[in-house]
Amino acid sequence: MADLSIKITRRRLPKWALIIICWTLFGLFFASQGYLAQARFGQRIEWMRTLAVWLMCAYSWASVTPFILWLARRFPLERRSWLRSLAIHLASSAFFSVFALIIFIFLRGIILADDTRPPLVESLRSLAMAEFHAGLLIYFSIVGIDHALDYYRRYRDRELRASQLETRLIQAQLDALKMQLHPHFLFNTLNSVSVLMRCDVEAADRMLVGLSNLLRVALASKTTHETPLRQELDFLEKYLEIEQTRFCDRLRVRMRIDREVIEAMVPHLIFQPLVENAIRHGIRDRESGGLVEIRAKRRGDKVHLEVRDDGPGIEETFFEGVGLSNTRARLEYLYGADGKLELNNDCEGGLLVSAQIPFRVS
Repeated sequence: MADLSIKITRRRLPKWALIIICWTLFGLFFASQGYLAQARFGQRIEWMRTLAVWLMCAYSWASVTPFILWLARRFPLERRSWLRSLAIHLASSAFFSVFALIIFIFLRGIILADDTRPPLVESLRSLAMAEFHAGLLIYFSIVGIDHALDYYRRYRDRELRASQLETRLIQAQLDALKMQLHPHFLFNTLNSVSVLMRCDVEAADRMLVGLSNLLRVALASKTTHETPLRQELDFLEKYLEIEQTRFCDRLRVRMRIDREVIEAMVPHLIFQPLVENAIRHGIRDRESGGLVEIRAKRRGDKVHLEVRDDGPGIEETFFEGVGLSNTRARLEYLYGADGKLELNNDCEGGLLVSAQIPFRVS
Protein backbone atom coordinates (compact mmCIF):
# COMPACT_ATOMS: atom_id res chain seq x y z
CA MET A 1 0.00 0.00 0.00
CA ALA A 2 2.86 2.37 0.78
CA ASP A 3 4.37 1.76 -2.65
CA LEU A 4 1.00 2.35 -4.25
CA SER A 5 0.53 5.67 -2.45
CA ILE A 6 4.01 6.78 -3.52
CA LYS A 7 3.22 5.94 -7.14
CA ILE A 8 -0.08 7.82 -6.99
CA THR A 9 1.62 10.86 -5.43
CA ARG A 10 4.29 10.86 -8.11
CA ARG A 11 1.62 10.60 -10.75
CA ARG A 12 -0.28 13.57 -9.33
CA LEU A 13 2.71 15.83 -8.77
CA PRO A 14 3.03 16.95 -12.40
CA LYS A 15 -0.65 17.96 -12.51
CA TRP A 16 -0.37 19.92 -9.25
CA ALA A 17 2.85 21.51 -10.42
CA LEU A 18 1.22 22.56 -13.67
CA ILE A 19 -1.78 24.01 -11.83
CA ILE A 20 0.45 26.01 -9.49
CA ILE A 21 2.63 27.28 -12.32
CA CYS A 22 -0.38 28.38 -14.39
CA TRP A 23 -2.02 30.20 -11.50
CA THR A 24 1.29 31.81 -10.49
CA LEU A 25 1.58 33.21 -14.01
CA PHE A 26 -2.03 34.41 -13.69
CA GLY A 27 -1.19 36.25 -10.47
CA LEU A 28 2.00 37.80 -11.89
CA PHE A 29 0.16 38.93 -15.02
CA PHE A 30 -2.57 40.79 -13.16
CA ALA A 31 -0.13 42.12 -10.56
CA SER A 32 1.78 43.77 -13.40
CA GLN A 33 -1.50 45.25 -14.61
CA GLY A 34 -2.08 46.60 -11.10
CA TYR A 35 1.35 48.25 -11.11
CA LEU A 36 0.58 49.93 -14.43
CA ALA A 37 -2.78 51.16 -13.19
CA GLN A 38 -1.20 52.62 -10.04
CA ALA A 39 1.45 54.37 -12.08
CA ARG A 40 -1.10 55.67 -14.59
CA PHE A 41 -3.29 57.31 -11.94
CA GLY A 42 -0.38 58.70 -9.92
CA GLN A 43 -0.84 56.37 -6.98
CA ARG A 44 1.96 55.03 -4.83
CA ILE A 45 3.07 51.69 -6.25
CA GLU A 46 2.68 49.08 -3.54
CA TRP A 47 4.92 46.38 -4.94
CA MET A 48 4.62 43.67 -2.30
CA ARG A 49 1.00 44.25 -1.37
CA THR A 50 -0.25 44.21 -4.97
CA LEU A 51 1.72 41.07 -5.73
CA ALA A 52 0.49 39.40 -2.53
CA VAL A 53 -3.16 40.23 -3.27
CA TRP A 54 -3.05 38.81 -6.80
CA LEU A 55 -1.11 35.71 -5.77
CA MET A 56 -3.64 35.06 -3.00
CA CYS A 57 -6.41 35.40 -5.55
CA ALA A 58 -4.59 33.04 -7.91
CA TYR A 59 -3.86 30.42 -5.26
CA SER A 60 -7.44 30.57 -4.01
CA TRP A 61 -8.51 29.38 -7.44
CA ALA A 62 -5.58 26.96 -7.62
CA SER A 63 -6.88 25.21 -4.50
CA VAL A 64 -10.27 24.52 -6.10
CA THR A 65 -9.04 23.81 -9.65
CA PRO A 66 -8.65 20.00 -9.12
CA PHE A 67 -12.30 19.79 -8.05
CA ILE A 68 -13.40 21.83 -11.07
CA LEU A 69 -11.38 19.56 -13.34
CA TRP A 70 -13.02 16.53 -11.77
CA LEU A 71 -16.46 18.02 -12.42
CA ALA A 72 -15.46 18.83 -16.00
CA ARG A 73 -14.51 15.19 -16.59
CA ARG A 74 -17.50 13.81 -14.68
CA PHE A 75 -20.03 16.01 -16.46
CA PRO A 76 -18.68 16.83 -19.95
CA LEU A 77 -20.59 19.29 -22.09
CA GLU A 78 -21.47 16.78 -24.78
CA ARG A 79 -24.44 16.65 -27.09
CA ARG A 80 -26.16 13.70 -25.42
CA SER A 81 -26.14 15.22 -21.90
CA TRP A 82 -25.30 18.88 -22.37
CA LEU A 83 -28.43 20.24 -20.62
CA ARG A 84 -27.88 18.26 -17.42
CA SER A 85 -24.16 18.99 -17.43
CA LEU A 86 -24.74 22.70 -18.04
CA ALA A 87 -27.13 22.92 -15.09
CA ILE A 88 -24.58 21.22 -12.83
CA HIS A 89 -21.78 23.52 -14.02
CA LEU A 90 -23.90 26.64 -13.54
CA ALA A 91 -24.57 25.68 -9.93
CA SER A 92 -20.97 24.66 -9.40
CA SER A 93 -19.64 27.88 -10.90
CA ALA A 94 -21.69 29.93 -8.44
CA PHE A 95 -20.52 27.77 -5.54
CA PHE A 96 -16.82 27.87 -6.44
CA SER A 97 -16.93 31.58 -7.22
CA VAL A 98 -18.12 32.23 -3.66
CA PHE A 99 -15.86 29.55 -2.16
CA ALA A 100 -12.75 31.00 -3.82
CA LEU A 101 -13.67 34.42 -2.41
CA ILE A 102 -13.95 32.94 1.09
CA ILE A 103 -10.50 31.36 0.76
CA PHE A 104 -9.14 34.68 -0.48
CA ILE A 105 -10.62 36.55 2.51
CA PHE A 106 -9.06 34.10 4.97
CA LEU A 107 -5.66 34.30 3.24
CA ARG A 108 -5.80 38.07 3.18
CA GLY A 109 -6.60 38.20 6.90
CA ILE A 110 -3.70 35.86 7.73
CA ILE A 111 -1.04 37.22 5.38
CA LEU A 112 -1.82 40.93 5.41
CA ALA A 113 -2.96 40.94 9.08
CA ASP A 114 -5.21 43.95 8.56
CA ASP A 115 -7.42 44.40 11.66
CA THR A 116 -9.41 47.18 10.01
CA ARG A 117 -11.05 44.79 7.58
CA PRO A 118 -14.82 44.25 8.06
CA PRO A 119 -16.15 40.85 9.26
CA LEU A 120 -16.27 37.85 6.94
CA VAL A 121 -19.90 38.27 5.87
CA GLU A 122 -19.45 41.96 5.09
CA SER A 123 -16.18 41.33 3.22
CA LEU A 124 -17.78 38.51 1.26
CA ARG A 125 -20.75 40.67 0.33
CA SER A 126 -18.51 43.49 -0.87
CA LEU A 127 -16.21 41.23 -2.87
CA ALA A 128 -19.09 39.22 -4.33
CA MET A 129 -20.64 42.38 -5.76
CA ALA A 130 -17.38 43.10 -7.64
CA GLU A 131 -15.88 39.68 -8.30
CA PHE A 132 -18.72 37.11 -8.46
CA HIS A 133 -19.25 37.31 -12.23
CA ALA A 134 -15.52 37.24 -12.87
CA GLY A 135 -15.45 34.03 -10.82
CA LEU A 136 -18.10 32.51 -13.10
CA LEU A 137 -15.95 33.33 -16.12
CA ILE A 138 -12.88 31.83 -14.46
CA TYR A 139 -14.79 28.64 -13.66
CA PHE A 140 -16.03 28.17 -17.23
CA SER A 141 -12.60 29.07 -18.58
CA ILE A 142 -11.13 26.18 -16.59
CA VAL A 143 -13.86 23.85 -17.86
CA GLY A 144 -13.32 25.06 -21.43
CA ILE A 145 -9.54 24.59 -21.29
CA ASP A 146 -9.99 21.09 -19.87
CA HIS A 147 -12.46 20.20 -22.64
CA ALA A 148 -10.08 21.55 -25.29
CA LEU A 149 -7.17 19.52 -23.89
CA ASP A 150 -9.38 16.44 -23.67
CA TYR A 151 -10.50 16.81 -27.29
CA TYR A 152 -6.86 17.25 -28.31
CA ARG A 153 -5.87 14.08 -26.44
CA ARG A 154 -8.67 12.16 -28.12
CA TYR A 155 -7.60 13.51 -31.51
CA ARG A 156 -4.00 12.40 -30.92
CA ASP A 157 -5.17 8.98 -29.73
CA ARG A 158 -7.28 8.56 -32.86
CA GLU A 159 -4.33 9.60 -35.01
CA LEU A 160 -2.07 7.12 -33.22
CA ARG A 161 -4.58 4.27 -33.58
CA ALA A 162 -5.09 5.09 -37.26
CA SER A 163 -1.33 5.15 -37.80
CA GLN A 164 -0.93 1.80 -36.04
CA LEU A 165 -3.72 0.27 -38.10
CA GLU A 166 -2.17 1.62 -41.29
CA THR A 167 1.22 0.21 -40.29
CA ARG A 168 -0.30 -3.19 -39.58
CA LEU A 169 -2.16 -3.14 -42.90
CA ILE A 170 1.01 -2.27 -44.83
CA GLN A 171 2.91 -4.97 -42.94
CA ALA A 172 0.26 -7.54 -43.85
CA GLN A 173 0.30 -6.44 -47.48
CA LEU A 174 4.10 -6.67 -47.59
CA ASP A 175 3.99 -10.14 -46.05
CA ALA A 176 1.45 -11.23 -48.64
CA LEU A 177 3.52 -9.84 -51.51
CA LYS A 178 6.70 -11.43 -50.25
CA MET A 179 5.06 -14.81 -49.71
CA GLN A 180 3.71 -14.55 -53.25
CA LEU A 181 7.30 -14.61 -54.55
CA HIS A 182 8.15 -17.91 -52.86
CA PRO A 183 5.72 -20.19 -54.77
CA HIS A 184 6.28 -18.18 -57.97
CA PHE A 185 10.03 -18.73 -57.80
CA LEU A 186 9.65 -22.34 -56.60
CA PHE A 187 7.33 -23.38 -59.42
CA ASN A 188 9.59 -21.85 -62.07
CA THR A 189 12.66 -23.60 -60.67
CA LEU A 190 10.90 -26.96 -60.33
CA ASN A 191 9.79 -26.63 -63.92
CA SER A 192 13.46 -26.19 -64.91
CA VAL A 193 14.38 -29.28 -62.88
CA SER A 194 11.67 -31.24 -64.68
CA VAL A 195 13.12 -30.24 -68.04
CA LEU A 196 16.68 -31.17 -67.01
CA MET A 197 15.61 -34.56 -65.66
CA ARG A 198 15.01 -35.70 -69.26
CA CYS A 199 18.43 -34.76 -70.58
CA ASP A 200 20.89 -34.22 -67.71
CA VAL A 201 20.15 -35.95 -64.43
CA GLU A 202 23.34 -34.74 -62.75
CA ALA A 203 22.53 -31.12 -63.61
CA ALA A 204 19.00 -31.61 -62.30
CA ASP A 205 20.43 -33.03 -59.08
CA ARG A 206 22.75 -30.05 -58.67
CA MET A 207 19.83 -27.73 -59.28
CA LEU A 208 17.74 -29.43 -56.59
CA VAL A 209 20.58 -29.10 -54.09
CA GLY A 210 20.96 -25.43 -55.00
CA LEU A 211 17.21 -24.94 -54.71
CA SER A 212 17.24 -26.53 -51.25
CA ASN A 213 19.96 -24.15 -50.07
CA LEU A 214 18.22 -21.18 -51.61
CA LEU A 215 14.85 -21.94 -50.06
CA ARG A 216 16.51 -22.40 -46.67
CA VAL A 217 17.87 -18.86 -46.86
CA ALA A 218 14.61 -17.40 -48.19
CA LEU A 219 12.38 -19.03 -45.57
CA ALA A 220 14.78 -18.23 -42.72
CA SER A 221 14.23 -14.52 -43.40
CA LYS A 222 10.52 -14.70 -44.16
CA THR A 223 9.70 -11.99 -41.59
CA THR A 224 12.41 -9.62 -42.86
CA HIS A 225 11.46 -7.03 -45.45
CA GLU A 226 14.86 -5.36 -45.72
CA THR A 227 18.37 -6.76 -45.68
CA PRO A 228 21.89 -5.43 -46.33
CA LEU A 229 22.79 -5.45 -50.02
CA ARG A 230 25.69 -7.76 -49.22
CA GLN A 231 23.31 -10.49 -48.01
CA GLU A 232 20.97 -9.91 -50.93
CA LEU A 233 23.86 -10.44 -53.37
CA ASP A 234 24.79 -13.69 -51.60
CA PHE A 235 21.21 -14.88 -52.09
CA LEU A 236 21.31 -13.76 -55.72
CA GLU A 237 24.50 -15.71 -56.38
CA LYS A 238 22.83 -18.89 -55.15
CA TYR A 239 19.93 -18.23 -57.48
CA LEU A 240 22.25 -17.55 -60.42
CA GLU A 241 24.05 -20.85 -59.79
CA ILE A 242 20.76 -22.62 -60.40
CA GLU A 243 20.05 -20.61 -63.54
CA GLN A 244 23.57 -21.15 -64.91
CA THR A 245 23.15 -24.88 -64.34
CA ARG A 246 20.00 -24.64 -66.42
CA PHE A 247 21.41 -22.52 -69.25
CA CYS A 248 25.07 -23.63 -69.09
CA ASP A 249 27.22 -21.34 -71.25
CA ARG A 250 24.24 -19.45 -72.62
CA LEU A 251 23.93 -17.31 -69.48
CA ARG A 252 26.71 -14.84 -68.71
CA VAL A 253 26.57 -12.64 -65.61
CA ARG A 254 28.41 -9.43 -64.83
CA MET A 255 28.18 -7.55 -61.51
CA ARG A 256 29.09 -3.92 -60.96
CA ILE A 257 28.56 -3.09 -57.28
CA ASP A 258 29.88 0.13 -55.71
CA ARG A 259 31.57 -0.50 -52.37
CA GLU A 260 29.81 2.38 -50.63
CA VAL A 261 26.40 0.71 -51.03
CA ILE A 262 27.40 -2.82 -50.04
CA GLU A 263 25.87 -2.36 -46.54
CA ALA A 264 22.86 -0.34 -47.72
CA MET A 265 19.48 -1.73 -46.73
CA VAL A 266 17.47 -3.03 -49.69
CA PRO A 267 14.20 -4.97 -49.99
CA HIS A 268 14.70 -8.69 -49.50
CA LEU A 269 14.38 -10.60 -52.79
CA ILE A 270 14.66 -7.36 -54.77
CA PHE A 271 17.05 -8.72 -57.41
CA GLN A 272 15.70 -12.22 -57.97
CA PRO A 273 12.48 -11.26 -59.84
CA LEU A 274 14.35 -8.63 -61.87
CA VAL A 275 17.02 -11.12 -62.93
CA GLU A 276 14.37 -13.75 -63.63
CA ASN A 277 12.58 -11.27 -65.90
CA ALA A 278 15.86 -10.49 -67.73
CA ILE A 279 16.55 -14.19 -68.27
CA ARG A 280 13.04 -14.93 -69.47
CA HIS A 281 12.69 -12.07 -71.94
CA GLY A 282 16.30 -11.45 -72.90
CA ILE A 283 18.02 -14.85 -72.91
CA ARG A 284 15.70 -17.86 -72.73
CA ASP A 285 14.58 -17.86 -76.36
CA ARG A 286 17.97 -16.98 -77.87
CA GLU A 287 20.19 -19.86 -78.95
CA SER A 288 23.30 -17.78 -78.35
CA GLY A 289 22.14 -16.83 -74.87
CA GLY A 290 23.08 -13.45 -73.53
CA LEU A 291 24.40 -11.24 -70.77
CA VAL A 292 22.72 -10.16 -67.55
CA GLU A 293 24.38 -7.22 -65.85
CA ILE A 294 23.63 -6.33 -62.23
CA ARG A 295 24.53 -2.88 -60.94
CA ALA A 296 24.24 -1.08 -57.61
CA LYS A 297 25.37 2.49 -57.07
CA ARG A 298 24.64 5.53 -54.96
CA ARG A 299 23.48 8.89 -56.24
CA GLY A 300 23.07 11.44 -53.47
CA ASP A 301 20.68 10.04 -50.88
CA LYS A 302 19.34 7.33 -53.22
CA VAL A 303 20.49 3.81 -54.11
CA HIS A 304 20.00 2.72 -57.71
CA LEU A 305 19.68 -1.01 -58.34
CA GLU A 306 19.76 -2.00 -62.01
CA VAL A 307 19.42 -5.19 -64.00
CA ARG A 308 20.21 -5.03 -67.73
CA ASP A 309 20.08 -7.70 -70.38
CA ASP A 310 21.27 -7.53 -73.99
CA GLY A 311 18.13 -9.00 -75.47
CA PRO A 312 15.58 -7.43 -77.82
CA GLY A 313 14.36 -4.92 -75.25
CA ILE A 314 10.85 -3.98 -74.30
CA GLU A 315 7.98 -4.09 -76.77
CA GLU A 316 4.73 -2.12 -76.85
CA THR A 317 2.78 -5.25 -75.94
CA PHE A 318 5.05 -5.99 -72.95
CA PHE A 319 3.10 -7.22 -69.93
CA GLU A 320 4.49 -7.09 -66.39
CA GLY A 321 4.39 -10.50 -64.76
CA VAL A 322 4.12 -11.43 -61.11
CA GLY A 323 7.76 -10.62 -60.34
CA LEU A 324 7.83 -7.05 -61.67
CA SER A 325 4.37 -6.05 -60.46
CA ASN A 326 5.13 -7.55 -57.06
CA THR A 327 8.42 -5.65 -56.82
CA ARG A 328 6.76 -2.38 -57.82
CA ALA A 329 4.08 -2.81 -55.13
CA ARG A 330 6.67 -3.68 -52.46
CA LEU A 331 8.70 -0.55 -53.25
CA GLU A 332 5.57 1.57 -52.98
CA TYR A 333 4.60 0.10 -49.61
CA LEU A 334 8.12 0.28 -48.17
CA TYR A 335 9.18 3.73 -49.40
CA GLY A 336 6.14 5.55 -50.79
CA ALA A 337 7.11 8.16 -53.36
CA ASP A 338 10.81 7.49 -52.67
CA GLY A 339 10.60 3.99 -54.13
CA LYS A 340 10.47 3.72 -57.92
CA LEU A 341 10.72 0.97 -60.52
CA GLU A 342 11.29 1.86 -64.16
CA LEU A 343 11.62 -0.21 -67.34
CA ASN A 344 13.40 1.27 -70.36
CA ASN A 345 15.21 0.12 -73.46
CA ASP A 346 18.89 0.64 -72.76
CA CYS A 347 21.03 2.75 -75.10
CA GLU A 348 23.43 -0.20 -75.41
CA GLY A 349 20.59 -2.52 -76.34
CA GLY A 350 18.32 -4.73 -74.28
CA LEU A 351 16.08 -3.92 -71.36
CA LEU A 352 17.14 -1.91 -68.31
CA VAL A 353 15.10 -2.35 -65.13
CA SER A 354 16.02 0.25 -62.51
CA ALA A 355 14.86 0.43 -58.90
CA GLN A 356 15.43 3.55 -56.82
CA ILE A 357 15.23 3.52 -53.00
CA PRO A 358 16.45 5.77 -50.15
CA PHE A 359 20.02 5.16 -48.98
CA ARG A 360 20.36 4.04 -45.40
CA VAL A 361 22.31 1.47 -43.44
CA SER A 362 21.17 -0.67 -40.51
